[in-house]
Amino acid sequence: MAVKNKVQLITYPDSLGGNLKALNMVLQKYFADIFEGGIHILPPFPSSGDRGFAPLTYLEIEPSFGSWDDIRAIGEHFDVLLDLMVNHISKESVYFQDFLKNGRDSQFADLFITLDKIWTNGKPVQEDVDKMFLRRTEPYSTFQVGASGEQMQVWTTFGKQVPSEQIDLDINSALTRQLLTDFMLNFSKQNIKIVRLDAVGYVIKKLGTSCFFVEPEIHRFMEWITNLAHSLNIELLPEVHSHYSIQYKLAEKGHWIYDFILPYFVLETLINKSGKRLCEYLRVRPHKQFTMLDCHDGIPVKPDLDDLVSSADARKVVDICVERGSNLSLIFSDKHKSEDGFDVHQIRCSFYSVLGCNDDAYIAARAIQFFTPGIPQVYYVGMLAGENDAENVLKTREGREINRHNFSIDEIDQAMNKPVVQRLMKLIRFRNHYPAFNGMFKVCETQNDMIVLSWERDRSRCVLNINLNTYSTQINYLDETGQIVDFYA
Repeated sequence: MAVKNKVQLITYPDSLGGNLKALNMVLQKYFADIFEGGIHILPPFPSSGDRGFAPLTYLEIEPSFGSWDDIRAIGEHFDVLLDLMVNHISKESVYFQDFLKNGRDSQFADLFITLDKIWTNGKPVQEDVDKMFLRRTEPYSTFQVGASGEQMQVWTTFGKQVPSEQIDLDINSALTRQLLTDFMLNFSKQNIKIVRLDAVGYVIKKLGTSCFFVEPEIHRFMEWITNLAHSLNIELLPEVHSHYSIQYKLAEKGHWIYDFILPYFVLETLINKSGKRLCEYLRVRPHKQFTMLDCHDGIPVKPDLDDLVSSADARKVVDICVERGSNLSLIFSDKHKSEDGFDVHQIRCSFYSVLGCNDDAYIAARAIQFFTPGIPQVYYVGMLAGENDAENVLKTREGREINRHNFSIDEIDQAMNKPVVQRLMKLIRFRNHYPAFNGMFKVCETQNDMIVLSWERDRSRCVLNINLNTYSTQINYLDETGQIVDFYA
């Protein structure tokens, strides 16, 4: 199955109208010829937390969202992309609940990483833990297990709660491999075309390492699951937030990767009115990537941009973002902060708001994204030019909710009438249909306050010109008769 070189939508199952049936209706009414690349539906499965990212199973759909029938109905018109959290599963899952009840006698016991699989006597060694890339104070949680109430510790990379909601899976276990196979078989049965491997960088636990993207073991796992997926006609998209060089190792193996560098560089370019660094990056980056500007988390900063952007430069951009209403996600582990203490992991905001709700700047940002080689994804809030939802942040005390507003049908109707949304749709249609985007890409030499990008294939050619002082976006292209057409986005 080939990934279509057209624009995709990212959305929660309940964010455009309240459920999957409403989502399908919205897609058919407004976006039938817009998201020809497909729809990435963020986890629609039963979940105990993290807005779907603590799944109980992948064999069912959360009833309040709908059913597999609804997913398949969307799949009749759009390629569907779903997530598989290969690193973990919910503690409320039948698998872990059986383990809590029966301990080592559970039929599912080997799915999980009890600490005796890591340390001989099951006792953590601080020297080993200190080397790990931690996402919480300790990479394990303690549970009372079995009728005796024995205290057992199992690996838990993620989770704000104590004990964690998200229990790591042992991908070295034949039982886990079979479970992942069952999940993938079901995805194939439900006509899922692409699967994102969420948190795949954490699947290898090995003493003496950071327990993040451990080589060569991570490549052996990727080879196994890629072969499985391709046998089912499913493409995979590994999700790895780390130093860009780690992403490039996946690209060298032929995998799709996420361009987590582009969002910051586009933002920096428009704030500083200089395209120098962005253009340097566009000349050397791998082309086999999915691109995005906004998502359900935030704009990546550290560690994705380490060695590409200095802390001093990043601070200036971050300060402007905070002035415009953004909030920040910070690096958890002190040893992964910059030497000067800079510790911003992600900038959380709507991309429209962080550009000062400037329509021209926003269209310029999207034009850069769409001319960048790769598969463009547009987050649903960005599609509707949604603004920061500060009220929801206060209500939930979750900073990421700033860019997770659930739109009612009335709100969608209103948003679709915004001039900026109409301009964005026109730009997406051009990106989907103009044949040069399947050809050769070039970053053209120009002044630092201009961006000039071009695509060429056979007799089709298009050139993007952005004036960073005015945010004017102009596209010149050859039509079917060979005439030059000016398109002001």
